[in-house]
Amino acid sequence: MNLLFHRLLLLSALIAGSNSLSNAKAGLVPREGFVQVEGGPIWYRIFGSGKGIPILIVHGGPGSRSCYYENLAVILGKDRPVIVYDQLGTGRSGRPIDTSLWKVERFVRELGQFRAALKLDRINLMGHSWGAAVVAAYLSMGKPKGVESVIFAGPYLSSKLWVEDANILLSQLPKDTQATLKRHEQAGTTESKEYQEAAEVFYSRFMYHKPRPSLPASCGESKGNDEIYTLMWGASEFSVTGTLKTFDITPVLPRLKMPVLFVVGQFDEVRPETATLLQAMVPKAKLEILEGCGHMAPIEDPEAYANALNLFLGKIGSSPKN
Repeated sequence: MNLLFHRLLLLSALIAGSNSLSNAKAGLVPREGFVQVEGGPIWYRIFGSGKGIPILIVHGGPGSRSCYYENLAVILGKDRPVIVYDQLGTGRSGRPIDTSLWKVERFVRELGQFRAALKLDRINLMGHSWGAAVVAAYLSMGKPKGVESVIFAGPYLSSKLWVEDANILLSQLPKDTQATLKRHEQAGTTESKEYQEAAEVFYSRFMYHKPRPSLPASCGESKGNDEIYTLMWGASEFSVTGTLKTFDITPVLPRLKMPVLFVVGQFDEVRPETATLLQAMVPKAKLEILEGCGHMAPIEDPEAYANALNLFLGKIGSSPKN
């Protein structure tokens, strides 16, 4: 038995060493750069150089940016390379003015083109919020190989489900706040200061539930793009008027064969009840609910978030052996 045990340890060490060499050989060492995709250049950054299978994080929005995940990536990077990128039109990426580029299908092609450029043959794929929609659509439309696992984080996968959750959460706000939001939405005056202040009441409870943390310094050099958000989604998180109004990628969920983890905050815009419903659509999927967090849990509590991801990745054999 002792001989067998030592052989297994040796085999694990050899596999881990092989993964480490493969990551380095593929250029997956800490660095940043640009990749040319359909429509223009996109910026990326690689954190960490551990032995585990890399994690590729697709940020939320549409029109947000990847700097939000920097603290999480640093922690996860102790075990594996973690890759983030700014989607075209936002952050440090190119900002073309052609609005025909802002379609789900192009964002899916962008993900595929980026992955091919970095030669990411085997990855754990994480999509947060809108990023989950891009990931799910990528899995549906591209049928890609080498996706070892999927992490749907605070996932936007259906406009109908998102709006249903938003309406339930709105009903928990003070009556005068609800009335202010409704009045301005009906009048088309959602850019007014009064509307923005009322919307902030919602955001302070459900986007961030804990005291809002300081953003990574790199976010000061990386701006979002409200034009993309407004065109595709609308004026606020709880009012969809854009091209995503009828979006629903949930039919792909039952077809997923790889290990899948859903992660939401206790007070997420994606309510735990909805996350449980989504989990039930995926065979053998896991669900983690982070206590005291809102939708931006990766920023509110990156340590707890990393622990949840590492636990999941360890159980499916995607973490390096010590």
